[in-house]
This record gives sequence, structure tokens and C-alpha cells, in this order.
Amino acid sequence: MSYYDELKKAVEYIKSRRVPGPEIGIILGSGLGDFADGLEDRIGIPYAEIPGFPVSTVKGHRGNLVFGRAGGRKVAVMQGRFHLYEGYPIQKVVFGTRVLGLLGIKALIVTNAAGGINENFSPGDLMVIKDHINMTGENPAAGEEIPELGPRFFDMTFAYDAELRKKAKQVFEEAGLEYKDGVYAFLKGPSYETPAEIRMLKTIGADAVGMSTVPEVIAARQMGIKVLGISCITNMAAGILDKPLSHAEVLEVSEKVKEKFVRVLCSIIEKID
Repeated sequence: MSYYDELKKAVEYIKSRRVPGPEIGIILGSGLGDFADGLEDRIGIPYAEIPGFPVSTVKGHRGNLVFGRAGGRKVAVMQGRFHLYEGYPIQKVVFGTRVLGLLGIKALIVTNAAGGINENFSPGDLMVIKDHINMTGENPAAGEEIPELGPRFFDMTFAYDAELRKKAKQVFEEAGLEYKDGVYAFLKGPSYETPAEIRMLKTIGADAVGMSTVPEVIAARQMGIKVLGISCITNMAAGILDKPLSHAEVLEVSEKVKEKFVRVLCSIIEKID
């Protein structure tokens, strides 16, 4: 079965579950899955039930595709994502994003837990992503050309939509909440970066670093989907502070900021045209 046939089979199964056609897709990062629990008219489908769908293997990623309403809009929420470090090939990493695109979403909100490189950041900050740096050499548009998924060559100048970023910042300002604005660097993981690697990333302009998001953004842009990215800064990157890094810290900080994060996310959804 071809990759595109696998995607179509997944889409057909999801439609057979009588879910509402989503306008907006949302991918939730480590520890941020609670947002999906508060959706109105919620319908959840475990990834394991969807043909061809990978399964999340990381703590803090529940592994459900959840449909419902938030901010008056029909949304589809990935409660957990897939990563290169889990051993999945790049086409499987973006399988969920491709499926959301074929289901008809026009905008995608991607979130993640990230390490802070910019020394003006602190754990608990939320950063609106203005651009990214792909350090893995992986690209989901490489390989067989599939016209139904978009053109082979496509522009990434505005990977993160300027209008969506503006609206996100308005939400923060209207709520009186501080936010950061920065560049996200994508590395494969699963080991955290060395202090020398963090110094390199800082030199080339990265403000935060993580192990996800960029493949999904590339796949969405190929499909003509507008993207907004928000990072939760859960720890300072290696060498910034004199302490070791752990996934437990990532989940702990995500838990502390989830209420603020959910409030912001709902308000942003209301503002998306």
C-alpha cells in the first residue's frame, strides 16, 4: 500500500466515526494534553484504532485524536505526537498532520515543550515561534512526489503565519500575560544537547530547542495550511544553568503552566478567521 493510500484509509476510518469536519488542527506537546479534555461535544479516537497511525510511546503523550469544539470552532486535537527519536521515519512522524490536512483543516496550532537558550527566558514562559532552524537534515517533503499533498518545492519564508502570530500576541496582551518571541531549533534527540551544542545554537540565532514540531510545520506548509507555533519553556538548556536536565522536569513545569496555556489557546482559537 502506498503512503497516500495509507493516509486515505486513515481519513476514511475517521470519517466513518461521524466526527465533525475540523476547521483547526492542534498538536499538543509533552504534558499539555489536558486541553483536549475540555472540548465541547468531545469525540476521542485512540491512535491505535486508526489504520496506519503510529502510536505515541513517550510519557506525557496520551495518544488520542480528539474532535470537538473550542472557542466556537470545530477542532481536531492530537493528544500527543510522534518523534524521530522514537524510531519512526519522517513520513510517519507527520502522518497525523497529513491526515488533519486531508480532513480539511485550514490552520494548525503546534505546541511543544522546549529548552530555553535565550538567557532572558525562564521555565514556565510561553514563546510564540517566529521561525525555526532544522538541524536534523530530515524533511517530510523528500521522496516520492505526491501532488495531493502539495507541490514538491514550496516557500518557507513565512513558515509561521504572521497574522496568526499577531493574534496570539494580542491574546497575551489583552490577558495581561507575559510572552516571549523567538526562534525554535529542532534536533533529533532523545539525548539532550551538550553545552557546546547549545552555545552553537545560540550563535546561529536559536532562542529555544526541542525534538519536535518542525516536521509537522513543513508538512502543513506544503499542504497550504497556516501555522502558529507556541513553545512552553520547561527548562533552561544544557550549560545555561549548572544542573542536569530531565524529562520529569519538563512534565512538572508543563503541569504548572497548563491552566494559563489552555486559557491562551482557547482565546487564540476564537480569533482565527
